[in-house]
Order: sequence, then structure tokens, then C-alpha cells
Amino acid sequence: METYARPSPRLWLARQTVIAMGGAVLVALLSAGGAAIADGRMAAAGAGLAIVLVAASWWVERGRYRAWGYAERDEDLVVRRGLLFRRLTVVPFGRMQFVDVSAGPVDRLFDLATVQLHTAAAATDARIPGLRTADATRLRDRLAALGEARSSGL
Repeated sequence: METYARPSPRLWLARQTVIAMGGAVLVALLSAGGAAIADGRMAAAGAGLAIVLVAASWWVERGRYRAWGYAERDEDLVVRRGLLFRRLTVVPFGRMQFVDVSAGPVDRLFDLATVQLHTAAAATDARIPGLRTADATRLRDRLAALGEARSSGL
């Protein structure tokens, strides 16, 4: 049984922040829309619907966060993910063409980055989100060195 490294807890904090901000906007919009269309009961129904949607989003994102993991083995990198449909991607070091580190505005706010592995296969979707920026840089450098050392002559 392999031990999988997990994304930083900051990823979960970032996702909660985005859900909370979006949820607050959604509650305000549905409440105001319900009040404008009808009376206070409609506003309360709109707010209740928004709260249910936010809770469902929170539950789904929590599951997605818990599902991510990666393991560096001797010859390859294993990435697992998926809430409903579990996915396990194995990328041999010798098949990697390049390793990319990216960070969006929310990621930068929480000092996070995503490591993306690229191979010759267009369908390869091996990415590891939610790593601290310094850890993502170290992983990128390590994977690039391993990929170069085990290059299969592509």
C-alpha cells in the first residue's frame, strides 16, 4: 500500500473562501430577487435555496480535496483523484516532456501552485493542485531531473 502525499491544507482553506464568497453573493441575489418578485416568504425561500446550494458545493469540494494525492515511486509518479469517478494516473518519469507550475490569483493569495505534467500523450491529465509554491517548485525540479535522467529517447 502506497502512501500518498496530499495537497496543502491551504487548498481547502482557499476553496472554502471561494465558496463562502460566492455563497454570500448567491444568498444576497436570491434573497433580493425573491423579495422583488413577491414578499418576504419568497426572499426566505431564495436564501434557503442558496444555503442548500452552498452546502452542497462545500460537500463536493471537501470530497474532491480529500481525493487528491500523489506518490513518487522509483520509476514513475502516481496521481489519484476523483470523488464519484476515481482516477489513478501513472506517469513514467522517462515519458515526461515537461513539468509546468501555475498559480491563479486565489492560489497566489494563499501561496499555492499546481504542478502539471505533460507527456507526448494528449490525454495525460496528471496535475497536482494545492501545493505550497516552494514545494511545487521543488517537485517540478525533482521531476524534471528524474525525467531527464530516465528519458526514453523521445
